[in-house]
Amino acid sequence: MASTDRSGGGLARTVRVVGIGVVLAGAALAFAGMGLFMYQMGRDMSAMTEAVSQMGLDVSSMTGDMEHMVDDMDLMADSMVEGQASILGDLGQVRLRTELLAMDMHEIQMDMHDMTISIRGMAIDLRDMDDSTGRMTRASGAMSDSMSRISVDMDRMTRPEGLAPMSPFR
Repeated sequence: MASTDRSGGGLARTVRVVGIGVVLAGAALAFAGMGLFMYQMGRDMSAMTEAVSQMGLDVSSMTGDMEHMVDDMDLMADSMVEGQASILGDLGQVRLRTELLAMDMHEIQMDMHDMTISIRGMAIDLRDMDDSTGRMTRASGAMSDSMSRISVDMDRMTRPEGLAPMSPFR
């Protein structure tokens, strides 16, 4: 039995050594797996940190861009206000000049009205002058007839022989 005991004790010891070896191998594999896991997680964390850092830079850049955009929008708003003021000034000038033009047009219309009245007056005066000329022409004709009769009468008086009827000296 002693030999069995030895070999039995050797078996237990071998089992124990193998068990410890398995446990140690399992622990080594667990530590290696955990190490590999931690290594991978470190790499992933590093990549995430780089991504977050890049996002921070991008956000910072966007902030700068937005500040420039706000400055540009302020400049554009100021330009629009100046443009509106200029347009209002121009429209005020257009309104003033339009009012002046309307007053000038009214004066032209009044002058045309006065000129029309003057032309009508001239037409009436020409008609009256034409009537007067016609009366003068008739009066001239009547005067010419009278002068002719006076001439005949004076001729008869200066030549008495022409007064006798049926006279051969007429």
